[in-house]
Amino acid sequence: MSEEKLIKEIRRKAHLYDQYSGCSQSVLLALQEGLGIGDGESFKSATVLSGGVARRGETCWALLGAHMALGLVYGRERMEDTPSYKRAMTAADEICDGFQRKLWEEFGFDEPLSSTLCSEIQSKIYGRSFNLRDSVELEAFLEAGGHSDEGCYKVCGIAAEVATRRLLELKGD
Repeated sequence: MSEEKLIKEIRRKAHLYDQYSGCSQSVLLALQEGLGIGDGESFKSATVLSGGVARRGETCWALLGAHMALGLVYGRERMEDTPSYKRAMTAADEICDGFQRKLWEEFGFDEPLSSTLCSEIQSKIYGRSFNLRDSVELEAFLEAGGHSDEGCYKVCGIAAEVATRRLLELKGD
């Protein structure tokens, strides 16, 4: 399979998997399957990262799944391995920047995102953020398209695509 087809397939799967909720796991699983990384334990560990960490609207959960995949491939295995830590952190920062840029391009935001916060991304996409821990707010989020092709499913696909591109670039280095 060509790299471009692989990237599209991983993005498609991340988009599709989010129908079951759990953006971090959607992205991580698509990357695990597409790149042959990680295992069931790493997938399981991403369970509570959804909704911006336990549905608190903090760092985008799809991005966290992408970063977990990066850590599986380029993370350090020993605390003393500072060079691996630095290399992984540089790549993580590049994935964040690419993710913000791609969201801006694909969603057509008026201006770039200033952060990777779930709540800011929600505000840009839906015109407001939602408290996903509150059942009424969660229902409003879903009614606004939170779990739809033009909502979080798309965000998951974008996170997976950006991470896949960077991971493949690092593999070639």
